[in-house]
Amino acid sequence: MATQTFSLPKIAARLDRLPPYGFELINQRIAQLSAEGADIIRLDIGSPDMPPPQPVIEMLQRSAANPKYHSYGSYRGLPAFRKAVAAYYERRFGVQVDPDKEVLPLIGSKEGIVNLALAFIDRGDAAIVPDLNYPAYTMGTLMAGGDVILMRLDPERSYAPDLDTLRAHPDLRRAKLLWVNYPNNPTGATCDLSLYEQLVAFCREHDLLLCSDNPYAEVVYDGYRAPSALQVAGALECTVEFMSLSKLYNMAGWRLGACLARREVIEALLTIKSNVDSGHFRPIYEAGALALNQTPQSWIDARNAIYQARRDALLAACPSIGLNAFKTSGSLYVWAKVMNGDDTAYVQSALEQAHVSLTPGSMYGPAGKGYVRISVGIEDERLQEAIVRLRAWYAKQH
Repeated sequence: MATQTFSLPKIAARLDRLPPYGFELINQRIAQLSAEGADIIRLDIGSPDMPPPQPVIEMLQRSAANPKYHSYGSYRGLPAFRKAVAAYYERRFGVQVDPDKEVLPLIGSKEGIVNLALAFIDRGDAAIVPDLNYPAYTMGTLMAGGDVILMRLDPERSYAPDLDTLRAHPDLRRAKLLWVNYPNNPTGATCDLSLYEQLVAFCREHDLLLCSDNPYAEVVYDGYRAPSALQVAGALECTVEFMSLSKLYNMAGWRLGACLARREVIEALLTIKSNVDSGHFRPIYEAGALALNQTPQSWIDARNAIYQARRDALLAACPSIGLNAFKTSGSLYVWAKVMNGDDTAYVQSALEQAHVSLTPGSMYGPAGKGYVRISVGIEDERLQEAIVRLRAWYAKQH
């Protein structure tokens, strides 16, 4: 009997709007080089290299040993974790939210960012995204069938949004969401509360939901203290903020974050989430609650001092490897302009010849062309080795 040929159903048209994820392409090339015996030093991924506080790990171990804690969890998450998020926001920012109605745990803030777009964006709608942005803002919008309006970040004003130009955009009336992120990925730029006041006023004026992605609030240097958009009077009416324990307490692999917003936004996001995922493993919630409730500021300060020393080492090295760096006071990154050549060629050559992986700035939007992003999330010895390699490589090129 002849075997009938199988034809794969046509892949959904929405995938035509989504380019391959940039880090996946980098990972593929690194895997190839590693298989050939190359020792790759990765300065591309913004993942903390140090562990969470030891009590957090011990709480996870104790909780995981409880035989009753291995069933499905609530879609709204553990009440103790929601209360811990609310208590952290009141203690750290002076912001009060209802843990039962205005806090929703997330499986990392990235899924919340994409799912918020699915909850609010229809075909024909638009989201306003910085021209330098974490790709999930754009990809979530495209996945939902919407369009992206790019908002210029002005490098002459420490990458602040250009709201005057945005106000005159012909498609502004189609926008529903406006994304901001400070301390910023990829630039490391910071802001003060007055910028959030301007953004809240702008969003009120144009009936936009201000979406503040704030995972780096505690990764700061030089005495800087990052604000929350929710600190603005009345901000909760038009603002949603995403926080994450990934960078806050070095818990990137734990995939634990939260969304804070008015009840209607939380319910819309929950409708999407409850149809596509489930609640977290209870021991992760319990460990996360402990991290929020009991981690002393001294632990955060000591961690940040290590990051700051790495940042300073990279800033000092940049001129000798053909880069002009923007000094940051927050985030895990150094943002630097390639002085000769383009970012893609620079990154490719550094990877192939120096075996050091950096991130091309163009991965973060059109305004990133000609820049690179360098992560400080790597052990000190490996960072120093990477600098030595890059200096030797660049000297041969020039």
